[in-house]
Amino acid sequence: MLRKAIFPLGGLGTRLYPLTVETSKAVVRFLNRPLIEFVIVKLASQGVTEFYMGVSGYFNYKEVYDYFGEGLKIRLKYGFPDVRIRYQPNEDSVGNADSVRIIMEYYDIREDVLVAQGDLLFDIDLKSFYSMHKSKEAFMTIAVKLIEEDRDIRQFGVADIDKDWRVRRFVEKPRSVEEAPSRYVNTGIYLLSKEFREFISSPKAVEYRERGMMDFGQHIIPLAIESGLPVYAYELTGYWFDIGTPERYLAAVFYMLRHLPPEELEAKTLIRGVKVQGKSRESQELHKEILQSISKGEIKVDGENLIGRHVKIGKGISLANSVIDNYTVVNNNVTINYSVVMDRCRIDSGTTIEHSIIGRHVKIGKNVRIENSVIGDDTVIGDGATLRNVKVWPHREIPSGVYIENMIIR
Repeated sequence: MLRKAIFPLGGLGTRLYPLTVETSKAVVRFLNRPLIEFVIVKLASQGVTEFYMGVSGYFNYKEVYDYFGEGLKIRLKYGFPDVRIRYQPNEDSVGNADSVRIIMEYYDIREDVLVAQGDLLFDIDLKSFYSMHKSKEAFMTIAVKLIEEDRDIRQFGVADIDKDWRVRRFVEKPRSVEEAPSRYVNTGIYLLSKEFREFISSPKAVEYRERGMMDFGQHIIPLAIESGLPVYAYELTGYWFDIGTPERYLAAVFYMLRHLPPEELEAKTLIRGVKVQGKSRESQELHKEILQSISKGEIKVDGENLIGRHVKIGKGISLANSVIDNYTVVNNNVTINYSVVMDRCRIDSGTTIEHSIIGRHVKIGKNVRIENSVIGDDTVIGDGATLRNVKVWPHREIPSGVYIENMIIR
């Protein structure tokens, strides 16, 4: 039985800016919950009881600890009585493998562990994964995903695998398609044998650490292969998303919204294409109001939509593939299309939001138009503003009536 999982959460998450300027990427709001909560629940349901967060830096630690604590919320909310969450000590790491080393030494871990990056969403059969790992007597087993021909292989680490699924070599972000040895890419999910702790403290690994070379894909996996250790690949057939950019974030949101059953979203189906969250009496009354407005044509819906707890929605609304998080107010004549609006936002009348992500606690004025943009937390956008292909850092104020295109506002 595999009991322990380590999540290296270091790094600033710069590709997801401005959503991660002040927030750990692990707890960015995703389908109205912290992102990593989906993975914790998925693994806990398969027997993992000890989760170690490889936090680095103040915001990274504070945001994760303040939400999850030591696991009480997960235990109470989902009924996993044995789940515990622990944290990396205040020791700087020089890569995700170094974070794993620090945690294994600090907590004296001397057994097989699962390692997964903190900005992933995935569905994996742990029993099958671990069974293969043990049957091959592997030092490390890498979950790999077969990538479609239309996706750019150059952004991934690519495995060269023999017929027995042993990894012969590993090419991190090949410069060309021809350089890629296969279309099996590294998912950032690993099973490490208990011998990994000794390996990561070996003279060669210490030399790598002193040179700042402690990334699994770039350094540690190739080192293990060069050292003759048995490194194997396991094909991941379930979904897998690297939530590294706003585009990937939106793609993952709407894939999960289409494919997850309502109970995994902590929601119920209100009407076809609309799922709602909240079980309180007040939530139930709001759900009735929303349903009545839909039946009267006052709210038009298309695609898949998720509405959070205590959300108030006006009339003349158009929702098409949208997620609206808790405590948000949407006034009359608003259009939201292929977009996510995070919690405690206020959207005034006549506003249109398309292909965008709106951060937490944002106020958007009347007759605003936002397209292909990412708005950071606690931003205020004045009446009549237009933003196209814009990223706005947290706590900024956008004046009324401005037209902004192709800019980053820090």
